[in-house]
Amino acid sequence: MTADKRMTADEAVSHLESGMTIGIGGWGSRRKPMALVRALLRSDTTDLTVVSYGGPDVGLLVAAGRIRRLVAAFTTLDSIPLEPHFRAARQRGELELTELDEAMFMWGLTAAAHRLPFLPIRAGLGSDVLTARPELRTVVSPYEDGEELVAVPALTLDAALVHLNRADARGNAQYLGPDPYFDDLFCEAAREAYVSCERVVDSAEFASAGGPQTLLVHRACVNGVVEAPGGAHFTSCAPDYDRDEAFQAAYAEAAADPAAWREFTGRFLSGDEAAYRAAVAGFTGEAA
Repeated sequence: MTADKRMTADEAVSHLESGMTIGIGGWGSRRKPMALVRALLRSDTTDLTVVSYGGPDVGLLVAAGRIRRLVAAFTTLDSIPLEPHFRAARQRGELELTELDEAMFMWGLTAAAHRLPFLPIRAGLGSDVLTARPELRTVVSPYEDGEELVAVPALTLDAALVHLNRADARGNAQYLGPDPYFDDLFCEAAREAYVSCERVVDSAEFASAGGPQTLLVHRACVNGVVEAPGGAHFTSCAPDYDRDEAFQAAYAEAAADPAAWREFTGRFLSGDEAAYRAAVAGFTGEAA
């Protein structure tokens, strides 16, 4: 791989193909790679299996008809409990859903990161997850304890999309907020990974901006780096910015009405990322 992996969001998603299994990092409406999701919407890629701790990334792709199957523990906007496009699609029976317990989801990514077919865990035992997903299997410990455990299958990804606070040109990426949101596991579980960030920095800046413990993603599992200031909008990207609650509320309100959604997409999602940022600036001015 080249040492300098910088590319645009559109160049990153040009590597994705219809029918792929795509992992999307972040958590609910927090540090989602929204600039990459918007670039994906500008492409003709479809029939996707999306693996996500879901938020508006899932909602936008569902609204555009790009997802065939969703693998998720939840799909939420945090301050709005259920993502509205996801909820409507499920109520209409239009979306194939594979639901996992949050810990099962994490260990499925971990199994894929370690190139294992499954990992035995206790999460899910005694819950309705095993009832709802009868295809899941249990295994018995080969040791004298003889404990029965859930065999969580690996969530192997064709590609991963994540957003971090900082990255260098080689693909090392740093989080500065309160939680890593398993973005490292998404990248390690994928055959290729694309990292967007608020700012591309010299590697030496990592130490002064949080220290080595905040270096979450290693360059060895990154194929492309996209500098995307505001690239998580309208989700949060602490400490760089909080969730845009006013915009999120407008998004959710528009999602409830087809005519309003057409107007929303025409205003905010019909152009490139620069057009999106300009439209958001206009909305912010109106809201103020």
